[in-house]
Amino acid sequence: MLDIKWIRSDPDGVKAALARRGGRYDETIDRLLALDEERRRLTTESESMKARQNAASREIPALKKSGQDVSPLLEEMKRLSEQIKERAGQLAAAEASQRELLLGLPNRPNADIPDGADDRENAEVRRWGEPPAFEGFEPKAHWDLGAALGILDPERAGKVTGARFHFYRGLGARLERSVINYYLNTHTENGYTEIFPPFMVNRASMTGTGQLPKFEEDAFKVADTDYFLIPTAEVPVTNLHRDEILEGAALPLKYCAYSACFRGEAGSAGRDTRGLIRQHQFNKVELVQFARPEESYAVLESLTRDAERVLQGLGLPYRVVCLCAGDLGFSAAKTYDIEVWLPSYGRYCEISSCSNFEDFQARRASIRMKDSAGDKARFVHTLNGSGVAIGRTVAAILENYQNADGSVTVPEALRPYMGCERIAPED
Repeated sequence: MLDIKWIRSDPDGVKAALARRGGRYDETIDRLLALDEERRRLTTESESMKARQNAASREIPALKKSGQDVSPLLEEMKRLSEQIKERAGQLAAAEASQRELLLGLPNRPNADIPDGADDRENAEVRRWGEPPAFEGFEPKAHWDLGAALGILDPERAGKVTGARFHFYRGLGARLERSVINYYLNTHTENGYTEIFPPFMVNRASMTGTGQLPKFEEDAFKVADTDYFLIPTAEVPVTNLHRDEILEGAALPLKYCAYSACFRGEAGSAGRDTRGLIRQHQFNKVELVQFARPEESYAVLESLTRDAERVLQGLGLPYRVVCLCAGDLGFSAAKTYDIEVWLPSYGRYCEISSCSNFEDFQARRASIRMKDSAGDKARFVHTLNGSGVAIGRTVAAILENYQNADGSVTVPEALRPYMGCERIAPED
């Protein structure tokens, strides 16, 4: 959530910053300013009335003692009480309207990210590894490999549930589990505290990280409850410290978490509907950090490197791009996407997004910090990154490590978890 003080002090700057995203927010900003002025007026009037009410209350005993008629004063106090109650209702309505508008505004893009309308204008930062050269055979897509190897079964998942779900079978299930364990072990060895979170959260948690109210159509809501299936472990792990004041000396706090993730993928019909790239349910290991504001961009760089580390351990070629303002997620101020090479696509495809939200989520979730007891609490900066998506990792392994005989070589880092060096049709 944006700071209303910033909007009040520099509305033109706010409009210019948000215009970089490609949307028009001028009317919303103007409405916010009008509501803010109304809220402040109502607050002033209410406080003035309360002060007069308190003064009148103090006058009554002295007037009674001197034998004077206090009925006019009592009548005034009654009118004041009714007016104060009326102002309280008006003030609550103005504050609710202001908060609703603030919750609908995206974060301001960091000044250093490139301008641009969409992903075609993202800026490549670096590459690691080389795409494989397949000698003497045409590489297959991971969905064809999974079918031939008997390890992926979307058809039966479609029967049991519906489109964009998968059964993993045999070594396919073990491969998914092995990637999860490898990622968690690597990140905990690198200083992250492992969290196993709930897979359902309440509305306040979804609002705190920015999924609600704007993206409710993409969420899976549990009927007759105020619970939602999580779209990412970012939601429960960030809200772990909702309404808390953290010790500055303990920052940055570093958490990693495995979870299943559930997304409606509204508006994505026809995009990546085959295979493991765009599922309604998928597994992911998430990295979440809480940082001091003055250190958060250094933390973003290190968090991104931590996500890259696991891909390097698997020997998967990838590149890192900095998202332009028009491709930036709703809550993010700056994002690096890590894109893994997929031979079937003939290009790099997103496997991780690492973002600095600055104080945007912390304002919504009231997560603050103090260096000492006497300090004024200030908002922390929150960051998160996929560390990384499991299904897309499995897809990348199958495609990049496939062999001419239809088998798939298991990356060395996963062999202790898999108990084998390759996946072959006869397995």
